[in-house]
Amino acid sequence: MSDPNSPLDVTGFQSAGSPIDFALPPELEAHQPAELRGLRRDQVRLMVLPRFDGDPIHTRFDAFPAFVHAGDLLVVNNSRTLPALLQATDEGGRPVEVRLASRRAEDVWDVLLLDGRAHIGHSDMRLCFGEGLTALILDRSPDLPFLWQMQFDRCCMQLLDLIYRLGEPIRYSYLDHSLPLDLYQTVYASEPGSVEMPSAGRAFTWEMLIRLQRQGVGLAAVTLHTGLSSSRDDQVDAVYPIHPEAFEVTEAAAQAVYDARARHGRVIAVGTSVVRTLETVALPDGSLLPGRGTTKLRITQSHPLRLVDALLTGMHEPQASHLDLLSAFVEPERLQAAYHDAIRRGYLWHEFGDMNLLI
Repeated sequence: MSDPNSPLDVTGFQSAGSPIDFALPPELEAHQPAELRGLRRDQVRLMVLPRFDGDPIHTRFDAFPAFVHAGDLLVVNNSRTLPALLQATDEGGRPVEVRLASRRAEDVWDVLLLDGRAHIGHSDMRLCFGEGLTALILDRSPDLPFLWQMQFDRCCMQLLDLIYRLGEPIRYSYLDHSLPLDLYQTVYASEPGSVEMPSAGRAFTWEMLIRLQRQGVGLAAVTLHTGLSSSRDDQVDAVYPIHPEAFEVTEAAAQAVYDARARHGRVIAVGTSVVRTLETVALPDGSLLPGRGTTKLRITQSHPLRLVDALLTGMHEPQASHLDLLSAFVEPERLQAAYHDAIRRGYLWHEFGDMNLLI
């Protein structure tokens, strides 16, 4: 048995690689949301790529209703983003950055422990967060050994309130300062639990959703609490591209998908998290069962899509596992050509960037 306190060894492992190849110029990283660039949420750019034939259409997201029809169903992820980056000190008073990854119980989370970009941590490590909140590191996560299981000394709503008071949104190097948590929420977010924003739905406004409803487009919600998109170590990310994530599909959502397919409407997933959720509960005959659980489903070009007909998503960086999922919708050659076109046209990447509709 390996020592849980020993450094994580990922030597000898290699990434499976990406289905498309491109380099992302740093100037195309979105450093702030549309609202801070003088735009409305729905005024980001939109690249519409037909799934099977045809050239990309370049427009703006407020034109999205023109590409959907009465009888279609939008399925969104209603998970709400937590301020999942917490600052702590260990027993010796040394600073530790704690990134929440996923909740195991009311008081136990899998977490990433960092000193800068270096992974740290050991069993029985005690952390103090302020306002009387403390936690104990238990052991490495059995699912993702670069994470640690951490038990807080509070639970339920008291713990959630303290996380909201003490934490800030997780961010990466292309964002040079913390932004208000409200900027990381979709307008329909209602179920707290994601540690990074389910960003594909960020561009929707209530006005557009009402317009789509009047147009005869249905709306259903599933829940998938997104985990960390990066361990801050490229070698580790190559070995563990997909993390287990908690999901729920209600009876109402399952019925909405069934009804849309029965009337030959398209099921349009808003985000890769929705695709993974629906394809996890899909049955071989194309039906689905409601339920909750944890999914580790990795979707690639070889995966036959059973429930989802179209996908609204952001622009994904090189080597991201999301690109494997996109290749289940569009052949990699066409997807690569479209991405190179988007780069030439100056589309913006990451959670505050522009949008891509595969339909």
